[in-house]
Amino acid sequence: MYEKDGEEIFVIDGHVHLWDARQENIIHEGGEQFLQCFYDYHTGFTPEEEQWDIDEYRHYGADRMTEDLFGNAAADMAIFQPTYLSDFYDEGFNTTEQNAELAEEYPERFVLNGSFDPRDGEEGLRYLEHLKEEYDIPGVKLYTAEWRDDSKGWRLDSDDAFKFLEKCSELGIENINAHKGPTIRPLNRDAFDVKDIDDAASSFPELNFIVNHVGLPRLDDFCWIAAQEPNVYGGLAVASAMSTHRERKFGEIMGELLFWLGEDRVLFGSDYALWNPDWLVEQVINAELTDEQKDEYGVELDVDTMKKIMGENAAELYDIDIEEKKRQFRDDDITERFDLESHYGGDAGARAD
Repeated sequence: MYEKDGEEIFVIDGHVHLWDARQENIIHEGGEQFLQCFYDYHTGFTPEEEQWDIDEYRHYGADRMTEDLFGNAAADMAIFQPTYLSDFYDEGFNTTEQNAELAEEYPERFVLNGSFDPRDGEEGLRYLEHLKEEYDIPGVKLYTAEWRDDSKGWRLDSDDAFKFLEKCSELGIENINAHKGPTIRPLNRDAFDVKDIDDAASSFPELNFIVNHVGLPRLDDFCWIAAQEPNVYGGLAVASAMSTHRERKFGEIMGELLFWLGEDRVLFGSDYALWNPDWLVEQVINAELTDEQKDEYGVELDVDTMKKIMGENAAELYDIDIEEKKRQFRDDDITERFDLESHYGGDAGARAD
């Protein structure tokens, strides 16, 4: 755990992937374009000394991922967000089943989400039931701009999508994580538009809609929707990376989110392996608003606020008992593997101040 101003900060990375973009897995030119676009985001917002080479970025594997997330206690837990892209990748980019292998190895550290695509119809509904039965998934990750044959996306407020949201409600899959953010080549920008969150959230108040990437570049649209829908949350993946080279922009984004949503509905995510929490977490925890931003928005990134954003809000959504986790982590497999006893045994944790 991190410690800032004498306070421990339990970090739940709300957005991680274990992907495979090796050449042998790519079956459509869009798969290579997608990976290259990811890599451009990576190099554009990563300190030079932390950048990966492209080959390692294609497929880093479970061991590297585990070490990056937990090896220096950068994160205490992480939430898998699968992205199938089955028209681009033979075995999928990162599927629930692939993520499950690592999640089942370290179940105390990972939360495993599933996915659905309403274009799959009845077969898709049966698959969603299977994911709940097999893995007891608490949430789904949705990629509304994913290509499928001649279709280049779908809407969350469509009749077909509502059938799947009804099934989620029936099965107790409460956390609906929707990618509503920057376009990745060759996908369509408009298919990621945040506007379809509005009717979906209104129609299913019993579900939590976590808008990954906070709607960027449509931040204003997202904030106005979230202000009127109390079950809409902002996931900071992508936005969090701006804490490195775009500090003022990151402050602006955080000011808007805290002004409109408040500190209880914003969740940290690294979007690993786009960016690595072993350096990004510290950047975010140490971020500050300018005096002008503090005056304009009337908010601050103080320790109590950061504790909620970095972990407590995700814990609330996913029924994670942080104090119980701290006790478990004193001697779990990750702690033993990376010699982290001092982080969870009462000594000072990794310092962010």
